[in-house]
Amino acid sequence: MYSFKTIFRIFLLPFVMIFFANGQTKLFSAKNEFTNNCEGPSVDGFGNIMAVNLKEDGTIAQIDKKGRSEVFLKLPNGSIGNGIRFGSKDVCFIADFINHNVLKLELSTKTISIYSHHEGMNQPNDLAIRTDGHIFCSDPNWKSGTGQIWHVDLSGKAEKIATDMGTTNGIEISPDEKTLYVNESVQRNVWAFDLQADGKLKNKRLLIHFEDGGLDGMRCDVAGNLYITRWGLGEIAIVSAEGKVVKIIQTQGKKTSNIAFGGKKGKTCYVTLQDTGQLESFQADFEGREHQMMRLFKEK
Repeated sequence: MYSFKTIFRIFLLPFVMIFFANGQTKLFSAKNEFTNNCEGPSVDGFGNIMAVNLKEDGTIAQIDKKGRSEVFLKLPNGSIGNGIRFGSKDVCFIADFINHNVLKLELSTKTISIYSHHEGMNQPNDLAIRTDGHIFCSDPNWKSGTGQIWHVDLSGKAEKIATDMGTTNGIEISPDEKTLYVNESVQRNVWAFDLQADGKLKNKRLLIHFEDGGLDGMRCDVAGNLYITRWGLGEIAIVSAEGKVVKIIQTQGKKTSNIAFGGKKGKTCYVTLQDTGQLESFQADFEGREHQMMRLFKEK
């Protein structure tokens, strides 16, 4: 006769592991505060979350650690933000999909400037940034179902580094900064490239393809896992560097648009939802790469 310990290990433990492998978010900010372009979460050096389009399109929101939101500023010249990334503890960059810009925002003075502009951009969508300050920008053309990728150097000069792609959207850099990940929303592919020191890309390869749902913003943790927002399905797919889905996080809203890491230990994930106009949160197993970068910025 088997002991209870043996029965649990052989028959019950696998089901327990499957049950706890996945999780669910909890509500973080108030419902319907944001427009249906709710996007771009990123966490500053003080633990506040910055996001776009609070109350009306074109605003930048600041959300404190308790989920209380306020309009930080309104972008000039009719600009509307999408993805946000921090380049230091109090400077962030914003993808402006209306005016073909990457904007620079200095939090201490609320100063907005055009960091990079190129008329060849379709619609700057999301950003990834290296620790040395080089920026990478996804740029979809939703009408034609195509997309491209841009590299913005330290002078703000933009150079197209990938073409002939689908609707490029979420973009991220691996923790060792040797790989650039880009997804295609409509085609449901996630691509990996070897990232060169000069910002060029080599060795394009398919990391994973999804059979349903859309793909939107994504982030890496320090272990190299990629957290992909699955627009329309109401979930976050956590994918290993080998391209395997290791965990699914269910959200309460369905239109998950982007994700960021913050919190005291950098393991709190904040997710923007376009159908409910709010943010949700959950706890990750590892610190986010962007939180690790913010710690480095604060030490300088």
